[in-house]
Amino acid sequence: MSTVDLQNIKKSFGDVEVIKSFNATFEDGEFVTLLGPSGCGKTTLLRMVAGFEKPTSGQLCIGGKIMSSDQVFVPPEKRQIGMVFQSYAVWPHMNVFDNIAYPLKIQKMNKQVIKEKTDRVLKVVHLDKYRDRFPSQLSGGQQQRIALGRALVAEPELLLLDEPLSNLDAKLRDSMRYEIKKISKELGITVIFVTHDQTEAMTMSDKIIILNRGVIQQAGAPYEIYHRPVNQFVADFIGKINLIKAHYADEMITVDGTDIRLPHAACKHEHVVLAVRPENIILQKEETNIPAVVDDIYFLGETTDIFLRLGDQVVRCMAESHAYAEYAVGDRVYLRLKDYLVYDDGDTEEQLEIVT
Repeated sequence: MSTVDLQNIKKSFGDVEVIKSFNATFEDGEFVTLLGPSGCGKTTLLRMVAGFEKPTSGQLCIGGKIMSSDQVFVPPEKRQIGMVFQSYAVWPHMNVFDNIAYPLKIQKMNKQVIKEKTDRVLKVVHLDKYRDRFPSQLSGGQQQRIALGRALVAEPELLLLDEPLSNLDAKLRDSMRYEIKKISKELGITVIFVTHDQTEAMTMSDKIIILNRGVIQQAGAPYEIYHRPVNQFVADFIGKINLIKAHYADEMITVDGTDIRLPHAACKHEHVVLAVRPENIILQKEETNIPAVVDDIYFLGETTDIFLRLGDQVVRCMAESHAYAEYAVGDRVYLRLKDYLVYDDGDTEEQLEIVT
């Protein structure tokens, strides 16, 4: 069992409150990503799970055992945790086998057991053909797999990943996302992954927890978070989105500076924001109640990026590739919205308010 349970976890550094009461349970075998902007508290949370930081208050359990509370604090080396950092931290003077076997050697395990465990992990991370090579003879992705193998060889209950892909080039990063996800599923291990990269979070996670200013903004499956963000911050942080200024009256939303009107149920504020993903804006030449003018257009190969003017506002539309040949700057077009959300628009606190 490697369930992680965090109850009322708070963390302050001096007068600065970094985590403002974190409550969550990460289920056995679940791949959980902590996602948010720099300074939101995600790395601090990971370090508390690892035991490198002690919570100011609250209780943290791993596998049903208390690791941190007001009375208990278990040090990192006794938590049965594997961790992979942003830097590879591989030993340059050791070959691949010895790098991965190192945690077992310092535990003074039997040589045959070390060989069996290390050989198994070498196959899992696809490095068995490179067992005798040194890190300088390997690519960045292979070195990162050494670090991953070293974290797995001691058979930890929990694997913690702190932005392990950020130093890789785009192609390697893309392939390693799937490698890590596949390995975690094969081993049935619980993973907590810290990143600021939305694509990594969406690709790899069973659950994403979005943090801002030390507070959970939303927790859920990637599909749910992408299509139903609970507030304006999450909508703007995850993926591309148009936040169109509008105002509300008599169960109708009117886009600011236009005659465009859309029916909608009650809003608390007169001023609202219409949140629409670019792929949910459908261009057509047949007239609808949403006219627009093409402001700019870019060919991206498999898609066409089109910027449209609605009054004084510009919105972005992701259209099919052939749209580049069908539309030009200055064309009058009409829009159909496949899906959209409406948020009350106010100060920062109101934009962070969880919509229920």
